[in-house]
Amino acid sequence: MAMPAAGTHLLDAEALLLDDVVHGYVDFKGCPVTRSLSGGWKSSFFIIGVEVAERFAYCGISSNLISYLTGPLGQSTATAAENVNAWSGTSMILPLLGAFVADSFLGRYRTIIIASGLYILALGFLSLSAVLYSIKSSDCHFAANNMAACSPPQFQIIFFFFSLYLFALAQGGHKPCLQAFGADQFDEQDPKECNDKSSFFNWWFFSMNLGIIVSLFVLNYIQDNLSWALGFGIPCIIMCLALIIFLLGTMTYRFRIHSDERNPFVRIGQVFLNAARNWRSIPGAISKEEEPQGILPYQGSQQFNSKEDGKVCSITEIEEAKAVLRLFPIWAACLGYSIAYSQTSTLFTKQGATMDRFITSSLQIPAASLHSFISIAIVVFVPMYDKILVPTARAITGKASGITMLQRIGTGIFLSFLAMVIAALVERERLKTAAEHGLVDMPKATVPMSVWLLLPQYLLFGVADVFTMVGLQEFFYDQVPNELKSIGIALYLSIFGIGNFLSSFLISLVEKATCGPGRDGWFSDNLNRAHFDYFYWLVAALSAAAFAVYVYAAKSYIYNRRNCH
Repeated sequence: MAMPAAGTHLLDAEALLLDDVVHGYVDFKGCPVTRSLSGGWKSSFFIIGVEVAERFAYCGISSNLISYLTGPLGQSTATAAENVNAWSGTSMILPLLGAFVADSFLGRYRTIIIASGLYILALGFLSLSAVLYSIKSSDCHFAANNMAACSPPQFQIIFFFFSLYLFALAQGGHKPCLQAFGADQFDEQDPKECNDKSSFFNWWFFSMNLGIIVSLFVLNYIQDNLSWALGFGIPCIIMCLALIIFLLGTMTYRFRIHSDERNPFVRIGQVFLNAARNWRSIPGAISKEEEPQGILPYQGSQQFNSKEDGKVCSITEIEEAKAVLRLFPIWAACLGYSIAYSQTSTLFTKQGATMDRFITSSLQIPAASLHSFISIAIVVFVPMYDKILVPTARAITGKASGITMLQRIGTGIFLSFLAMVIAALVERERLKTAAEHGLVDMPKATVPMSVWLLLPQYLLFGVADVFTMVGLQEFFYDQVPNELKSIGIALYLSIFGIGNFLSSFLISLVEKATCGPGRDGWFSDNLNRAHFDYFYWLVAALSAAAFAVYVYAAKSYIYNRRNCH
């Protein structure tokens, strides 16, 4: 199939004069796109459907990964938590690479297709690694006295981690491009579609969490009670369906037209390079260029030029570089939130595994399925936010979005701090209950304390996500130059990647500081002698500090004029 090539102008000059043409877009055949009553929603429904399937597959692996590492692979709690955080961090950093490839070379459409193929391959390999392990351990029962005998050989462990990181690479190409491609379907120059784009991010998050809920309840149960091979194989089938859905929507998609100018990374890099060369020099005359639409008005920016090589950066290029540079204080201030959030799929899961998880006398909820309550909170709260809170706030503030993107993000960061405080208090009570019932030296025993006491910390993180995660998605998409939309989404994802790395480093540091001869560390394999509560207090303190830094950075931030709020 022929695709609109980056760097070409495909719109007919006369067509640009028509009121019903969506300016700056073409369809799959390279023809001008005309407006419709549904705006960009028609094509975005296919893309949201793919996201639901992709999140089902991704969370089917990530949510219960710590159980697989501490179970079949026989790793300690601390080692497994570090490995999960390292993998999660990598999977959230790789979108920067995927976005770079998409925005510079392949385009989002082609990158999504290639990434989907890698996704299917990686999930097939993961399923195969689980099959190989199940064959070896068919006569084993995962008890403490024969775990070593059932441990897989080194080759199978290497194959498993190779498959896992290939999965991360695929997600790195898929995630930023799919979401940016979905937001691309809405014309920012049309007021109605601009507001629809804001709703798109809400309903995108709502829909993907539906996929997560199904994944957490269905796949986690299959993995814990039936077969890890089947639990890894079903996501592979789902991703095959996702690729088919994406291809079926091809004829409805809008494709952005990119200019013939230099690669955006080259343009922005040249600004910083010239700035480094001339930071002691007196600025030369500024090239006069008409201010481009969607760029902040010129505010005294100096032209970064090099007299030796004659390279000159225009006002457009300087403002593009400034737009990207201004994002980093906000990016850095949100790392505290991501460190707190990373605990929900690791330590929260281990915490819940020790508690009474029976729903009925014979039905026990998997510990990893507790994570689904974050998604349930999101699914319940997103419609409330979009249909009740936004109109109410709009009537008060006069803003189309009700509150600004930065106010939305900050609200969620504060809620994450409260969630960690609650988690620490609940864990302290769990340890107290274990001691009162003489279970301190019985790590396999169930602490007589309902797992539903963990519900507030999960639900609060779900509400926090509606504020912070959706706000970050919209903020980083909206505030970058037009050619770097995938990079904008990747920057948002990288917050959680770096946060996972920092969490892994923090766990390793605390483990070394608190564990020693004759004493149990905060992450002892015997959770009744561990002190997750101390760690939660530490993370809560980091969240409070991050919130203070965020408030300072947000107050000084100047929005790109392009946003429709």
